[in-house]
Amino acid sequence: MTDAFSRRGFLRTAAALAAVPTLLPADPAVAAQELPDFPPEVALYRSAYRNWVGEITADGLWACAPATPDQVVAVVNWAWRHGWRVRARGSSHGWSPLTITRDTPPDTPVLLVDTASHLTGLSLESPTSVRAGTGVTLEALLTYLEEHGLGVTAAPAPGNLTLGGALAIDAHGTAVPARGEQRLPGHTYGSLSNLVVSLTAVVWDEASGAYALRTYDRDEADCAALLTHLGRSLITEVVLRVGADTNLRCVSRTDIPAGELFAAPGTDGRTLASFLDRAGRVEAIWFAFTECPWLKVWSVSPSRPLTSRHVTTPYNYPFSDNVPRPVAELVGRMVADGAWYLAPVLGNAQYDTAALGLVATLSADIWGPSKNTLLYLRPTTLRIATNGYAVLTSRAQVQRVLAEFTAFYRERLAAYAGRGQFPVNGSVEIRVTGLDDPAEVGLEGARTPLLSALRPRGDRTEWDTAVWLNILTLPGTPHAEAFLREIERFVLRTFDGGYAMPRVEWSKGWAYTDVAAWSDAEVLDTVVPGSIGEEAWGQASGVLDRLDPHRVFGNAFLDRLFR
Repeated sequence: MTDAFSRRGFLRTAAALAAVPTLLPADPAVAAQELPDFPPEVALYRSAYRNWVGEITADGLWACAPATPDQVVAVVNWAWRHGWRVRARGSSHGWSPLTITRDTPPDTPVLLVDTASHLTGLSLESPTSVRAGTGVTLEALLTYLEEHGLGVTAAPAPGNLTLGGALAIDAHGTAVPARGEQRLPGHTYGSLSNLVVSLTAVVWDEASGAYALRTYDRDEADCAALLTHLGRSLITEVVLRVGADTNLRCVSRTDIPAGELFAAPGTDGRTLASFLDRAGRVEAIWFAFTECPWLKVWSVSPSRPLTSRHVTTPYNYPFSDNVPRPVAELVGRMVADGAWYLAPVLGNAQYDTAALGLVATLSADIWGPSKNTLLYLRPTTLRIATNGYAVLTSRAQVQRVLAEFTAFYRERLAAYAGRGQFPVNGSVEIRVTGLDDPAEVGLEGARTPLLSALRPRGDRTEWDTAVWLNILTLPGTPHAEAFLREIERFVLRTFDGGYAMPRVEWSKGWAYTDVAAWSDAEVLDTVVPGSIGEEAWGQASGVLDRLDPHRVFGNAFLDRLFR
């Protein structure tokens, strides 16, 4: 085995992907020649771009890190006048080509604007709202809120996500109300975008004939398009509604068979729906070719249960964050030697790591302020590709969605394996959230995020829940795209609007052909706009074009999506 795919080499590669992008100061003479008249107060750099799994890369792009929102405006106006495009970059923790497209050459007139260096301010706007720069990480935001007795109901697991990136793609956690639970003021069961009270964006100002900063309140029509903008805008600052922090208990289990957890509705036993009823907050991680998922169940617990370990910091699953030797060596063999048939061995190694690690680290039953159980994924974890869909349905139909999806997944995985093909070597991950109900922000006339996957359907008011479905596999796994295309087609035809309907998860993989994601014309042109609603899609597209008529904020993929 070469060092590149030894355990040491594998971990070194993961660490490199996890690192903050290296920004190399530019030669002033070269910068002046290639970017004439660039705002002198903003330093220019050369930078590589790498997405989460390194599947979308670009080397030697020009980049800058404006220190203030006004400097951002100066950069955007320079780009507009010189025919360049601007791409905001936070932590680059995403899969889809919303920031940079595949194979972007170094001489492309695109400028990366790093938000995480300076746009990180935090301050309380009121006892129930916080003003935050969009470059702040979720961990920094939640830590600040915790220090002031505040928190959120749910959040994505990685703490290194920037707030701006999270809002751009309606990032979410996993939470619905348990039976009898009353929502706390300032909290939402939907996406983080649903917490926005106001936002400040760089938009075209017709009066001045240039781009300028403008603040939009949540009750303004244009704000609805900016709440989840997919990279078709640049937001510098937001005000979020927040509420009192809660203590959460998180209990992990690895002893419930998938056949029981995902059983058909009406079945007695330890079904996922039964845990939703009792606690409201669940996540299932089902490693490929294993029988029992890793189930996490969070519950609101004001005081520490006797059996729970009090946690004072996040990231309490070190066995998940740091790739253990058996897993690293298996991944190395699969990638370096093409030993993809080891997928069942890898799945069982991952399951064993979780089951044993929970015991060894005393993390099977933890309790503490919400941040410390909600954030559990570091950038040093195994980098893996994923698809993603949100299936909107009623709370009563969640178990049916799970039963039908997991049965098809299991059958197709077995069929591929029977042909000697192993397209999945990661896991299925399942989360359940509420929808983006604008009433939860507590502002009269608040608008619903137009492009959020959690946007309610006005004609299906009984649909109050979303089931998030992800399948994870190593980048480059043979037959993965063909398998995921079959999954996507199943999701589209099964959840066809009768009792449920799907929307794509913007940051993940979707629109599969047999060889690539984000490539199927029918999904791009018809399915995606149709799932949002033609009227809402047209409204959002029109607003984003009006606020950025020169398409400074965009790339070839977004041009294709919003054509």
